Amino acid sequence: MPDNPPPNPPATDADTVCTSCLKPTSLCVCDAVVPIANRIALLILQHPQEQDKTLGTARLTVRHLTKASLKIGLSWPSLAKALGQPADPHRWAVLYLGSAKAETAAPGHEVVAVDAKGVADANQAAALAHLQGVIVLDGTWSQAKALWWRNAWLLKCRRVILGPRQPSRYGKLRYEPRKDSLSTLEAAALLLSRLEGKPEIETALGASFERLLDRYRATLGSTAGATGTRRSRPRAQSRDRRAHRGPTSRSPD
Repeated sequence: MPDNPPPNPPATDADTVCTSCLKPTSLCVCDAVVPIANRIALLILQHPQEQDKTLGTARLTVRHLTKASLKIGLSWPSLAKALGQPADPHRWAVLYLGSAKAETAAPGHEVVAVDAKGVADANQAAALAHLQGVIVLDGTWSQAKALWWRNAWLLKCRRVILGPRQPSRYGKLRYEPRKDSLSTLEAAALLLSRLEGKPEIETALGASFERLLDRYRATLGSTAGATGTRRSRPRAQSRDRRAHRGPTSRSPD
């Protein structure tokens, strides 16, 4: 859950909640989602206190992919328990929370495999080959750090960081501590599209995210018009923002 969440669009008596994305129907974009057959599985581990029902993107991300799951909790005994099926953590990668930046670790690369110290692997192709899945932690920095420390098996996974060439579509709707920070959806889309060589993954997920943001802005605008008042700009997020939205300025190690 964001420390200073953006204002929620006011609910109305007619505004029901989508059972899939759990967003008000005024923000739901599920009707246009066509699942994509991804080869590399996605697992999103969400902190139970992450409750951003308006601009959160974890559920929307999972709806877009045939091999994706969202698990809410604090800890699981193993990757296999989190997935509910056998899995080798050495064949999985986790979007790392550390301070390393892709632009310095491996210039020109948008997905970079790093070691425990944040140093880029000398053979990126080999380090990223044969991955069966990727893991993204969903929550504020403190929540993501709690997930990291409570699940020691994450240390067995490969670590990857992102170097996006474009800033997050959130723009001014949400403050991020670094310019390379992304939403859960954007991070997963970039990661999978590059690892699989399927740009259509990023294109499809990005389009849904744009629709969500457009509906959010429209809802805020219509509310301001109905009340005859000018709605204030969403407050900036504190620097304890979401760790998984790209590499952060702090490391959990």
